[in-house]
Amino acid sequence: MTATTAEPASADAVASAGTAEATAAAPNTPDAAAQAREGAILRLEQELGGVIGRIRASWRDAAAEVHPDLQPLGYQVLVAIAGGKATSATAIVERLQSDKSAVSRQVRHLEDLGLVESRPDADDRRARVLAATHVARERLAAARRRYQHRMSDRLSQWSVDDLGRASDVLRDLAR
Repeated sequence: MTATTAEPASADAVASAGTAEATAAAPNTPDAAAQAREGAILRLEQELGGVIGRIRASWRDAAAEVHPDLQPLGYQVLVAIAGGKATSATAIVERLQSDKSAVSRQVRHLEDLGLVESRPDADDRRARVLAATHVARERLAAARRRYQHRMSDRLSQWSVDDLGRASDVLRDLAR
């Protein structure tokens, strides 16, 4: 009498199955558990990639709402300045983890568009302090209201607890 053993499911098979039943049906071995975990992580990475793509698209759309010539990075720079989180080019580079020359180009472009003003720092006359203009603040507020309305529509079925858990998970992933 010859004993036969079932082969563990491949990572692709587990990943593509995507159901609890498929995972439960896999042999209860360390390899199967590892493959199921790898499949779940792969699905999570794919979902996060989709979310990141939507975020980039929303930045592009918001930038166009603020000014038709504004690029997504310029929008992020403007939001950082208007929020008071970064009022110097160095602070913006640190906050956005972006290239110094790219941020400098965006700041100059924002100044040319009349969305940002630069003035000497009161504490250090060699440094410049950046501030969003009144027009920029109004346009950012309008773009933010439209974005929040779209998000509210998309998340209207989520409970406060669901939103809190999602926020916790994203914060943990960002660490």
